[in-house]
Amino acid sequence: MKKILLVYWPEQGNVENVAKKFLNQFSNEQLDLFSVADVKPETLASYDYWIVGGSTSGSHVWKDADDSFRWWDFFKMLDGIDFSNKKIALFGLGDQILYPHHFVDGLSIMKEEFEKRNARIYGKWPINGYKFSDSEGFEGEYFFGLALDEDQQKELTETRITNWVSQLKKEFELE
Repeated sequence: MKKILLVYWPEQGNVENVAKKFLNQFSNEQLDLFSVADVKPETLASYDYWIVGGSTSGSHVWKDADDSFRWWDFFKMLDGIDFSNKKIALFGLGDQILYPHHFVDGLSIMKEEFEKRNARIYGKWPINGYKFSDSEGFEGEYFFGLALDEDQQKELTETRITNWVSQLKKEFELE
């Protein structure tokens, strides 16, 4: 059985709650869930299929964050990983009404960090059905991964996750 690693940050909020919703989409033996704070380099290296997610909140300061920023610790761990046989998918949370100019910007930062290490990103998601004015998290008609809004469209989260996971299972060749 192919094992999937799901890594998320931050803890104790919408991102962690959404990350746990992915557990319902896979068998207990198929998906392992870790927060960025708990994952180790040897853990990362042992999985070929990854789902990585976070929030956009504060992403405008990601580039200026100091070395204690949790995502930077995670991104540094990626330097020792061979991505030639790994499949990576991203999900991001944002608020398209309160932050319409930065909706799921964090997807762009995660995509950039993986791609500069020659990782291939799977799971693009259509921008249809969202109301935002700008985002660094998409190109053309697709987000770089699954975009979720637990503040304004919470009622769509379960369906979006189900549909995206179905798409990922095909792209990851898990079916």
